[in-house]
Amino acid sequence: MEFNMAPRHRFGDVWQINILSRDEPFVVTCHPDHVESLFKAKFQDAETLTSESPLRPILGPNSILTMIGDRHMRERKLLLPPFHGEAVQRYVEQIADIAEREIDRWEVGRPFSLARRMQAVTLDVIMSGVFGVDGPPAPGTHEFQMRETFRKLLRMTTRPIWQLVDLQNLRRPEPRGPMRLALRPIDEQLYAAIRARRAAGGLDEQADVLSLLLAARDEDGQQLSDRHVRDELMSLVLAGHETTANSLAWTFERLVRSPAAYDKLREIVRSDDEGADDYVEATVYEGMRVRPVIPIVVRKVKRPWQLGEYVVPAQTPVAMSINALHHREDVYPEPFAFRPERFVGVKQQDDPGADRSGEPGTAGEVRGRLAVRKPGTYTWIPFGGGVRRCLGAALAMAEQKVVLRAIARRTDLRAPSARPERPRQRNVTMIPGRGGRVIVERKLAP
Repeated sequence: MEFNMAPRHRFGDVWQINILSRDEPFVVTCHPDHVESLFKAKFQDAETLTSESPLRPILGPNSILTMIGDRHMRERKLLLPPFHGEAVQRYVEQIADIAEREIDRWEVGRPFSLARRMQAVTLDVIMSGVFGVDGPPAPGTHEFQMRETFRKLLRMTTRPIWQLVDLQNLRRPEPRGPMRLALRPIDEQLYAAIRARRAAGGLDEQADVLSLLLAARDEDGQQLSDRHVRDELMSLVLAGHETTANSLAWTFERLVRSPAAYDKLREIVRSDDEGADDYVEATVYEGMRVRPVIPIVVRKVKRPWQLGEYVVPAQTPVAMSINALHHREDVYPEPFAFRPERFVGVKQQDDPGADRSGEPGTAGEVRGRLAVRKPGTYTWIPFGGGVRRCLGAALAMAEQKVVLRAIARRTDLRAPSARPERPRQRNVTMIPGRGGRVIVERKLAP
């Protein structure tokens, strides 16, 4: 966080940095107006730099995360249905069941990494959407083996030494060395799943992502290649569960060190207050505000671009610092405090239509029915924005709300240490340095 926050306090809304992987400097901004102009820009004027992402060697060139322009928009339209609207609602019951089973396994009094346990939950959810697996895959099945291989890959890439592997593959289109060896087992299993589904006829009535990809046609009317399908499956599974899991871990890392917020959450969830859903949602918003898993998003401006008093030349990479934006005092008073009330208003019981929202950043006593206050489009951007906004944002929010509520209702957690966990960089993400370690002090019945 210091990487983003210190320059902002020293230089203001716009600053410049140099990084080893590029000859030209990056310009960084954290002003909402600048964010808005970049998110609203056409890709011809400000294109994403995801094609140069450290994830490129892992995900491949046919990933929705690394595609740009019209190709990205076609792929996004294809993949949106399983992660939007009614499809997300169908996942909610399954998410709740998976979360309850996970909590049942937790031992009272024993410290553990919440990030790793949340990954177990979110991986089962995303595999359901991607492969059509109904619930946790049964031992001995191909899906079970694939899930375990994904988990091993994730544990491997979470180790600090993996940063050297990332550096070795920086700006390379294909993996090499240890990264290539690490990806081989999951690649073999993904290609086997693709071949098996093609042989079975491809599209089935479940309309999971794999079926949709096999039924799709490219701009020339041809089926997508196995490599193309593999890249998308890898992207959706890894990006679709790992960031959500770490976001949940970060939220509880903050909650267990913010007694007032944690007590309020447990009180309202366990009382079955009709405003509990809104308060849970506000807590998720606050967790993603104060600890966004993705710390920056980048656009390369293709023409001179106005950033307040500065004009940057064409071909300049402009990074939007999500951390710095989310900690602006003029947007979020006392920005380092964890206060879900920033995103809570009150509708009085005697006048359901009346909105009595308080000032952002003030807790106070909440009376009447709680009502969530949606964050600003250009002041809260953990999912990015514009045409590149995270495809799975709706699913990620649904998962976090269900899981957060289940954990708050059934457990009393505490931190092993009062000292906050420092962020640790993992590829393009910032994860809890110790995995969001907690101790269960008490566990309640379902």
